[in-house]
Amino acid sequence: MSGIRLKHKGWVLIADGEKALLLENNGTPDKPELHVFNGFGQSNPRTSAQGEDRPGRLSDGMGSAHRSAVQETDWHRLAKHEFAHKIASLLDQDAQAGRFEQIVIVAPAVIMGELRKSLSDAVSSRIVAEEAKDLTKHPVPEIEKLLFG
Repeated sequence: MSGIRLKHKGWVLIADGEKALLLENNGTPDKPELHVFNGFGQSNPRTSAQGEDRPGRLSDGMGSAHRSAVQETDWHRLAKHEFAHKIASLLDQDAQAGRFEQIVIVAPAVIMGELRKSLSDAVSSRIVAEEAKDLTKHPVPEIEKLLFG
């Protein structure tokens, strides 16, 4: 994706289900210079490491000896969704405080969907671009090239 024009002091959110980086454009819309000013994350081990109980079982009816398994809870996936809601809440606080005028959001599709559901109107109205990619492991100069060309 290229052609994004982000104002001076505009923000870029790079996130996945476990890590989020906030970058600020210290350059111009024509020559952006991104700098990380905040980063946070959460520990999110695999579901097998988070839950040790076996899936439950249900009886299929009165007097029936047949029992069905209940699907195991995916704690890893739930933690990713919770993290997306936390990011949305933090962005809302920053938007309400007037800390940014524009924001570009970059996250994998699943996290992007959760963010969209959770973002307030104050944040949504400031979004200038969205990109459904995982760039959390990319260095800042590469992020600049990928987003701004």
